[in-house]
Amino acid sequence: MLDRRARSHIERELDQIARLMRDYSELLAMADDKEPELIARTALGAVLQSFYNGVESIFQIVAKRIDEDVPVGADWHRRLLAQMARVTSARPPLITSVTADHLEAYLGFRHLARHTYSFTLDWTRMAGLVRDLASVWAEFRADIQAFLDRQEAPKHTNA
Repeated sequence: MLDRRARSHIERELDQIARLMRDYSELLAMADDKEPELIARTALGAVLQSFYNGVESIFQIVAKRIDEDVPVGADWHRRLLAQMARVTSARPPLITSVTADHLEAYLGFRHLARHTYSFTLDWTRMAGLVRDLASVWAEFRADIQAFLDRQEAPKHTNA
């Protein structure tokens, strides 16, 4: 069961991702029209990284506080993502397998962007991620909200 503190942390992360999407909405929309110049492309790369950082923060909260099982090792990021799409002994899946498939591309981009110079970011690799970000965010947010709703403590009535 999700305790109040963990729920609060998850909700805070959701709020932060929502703010990210709001604050950069103009930049994200501009990228639909044409390939952005270097500075805008660099900013969009940072938005994509920040988005997945927020997603992964939620995953870590669930892994620590509910599953009590946080992956370790070189591929822990990918294993954490896979863990969130599975049933565990402590919870139903946090996200659907479809959402996990979509998020895998953002995880891959974040890894690439962290280990390269921003001026080498390839727009052809980023364009689809930028274009799909709003829908992937909506999908992820809906999955997390459904999970939170299922975690509500049952209300007791006096009969």
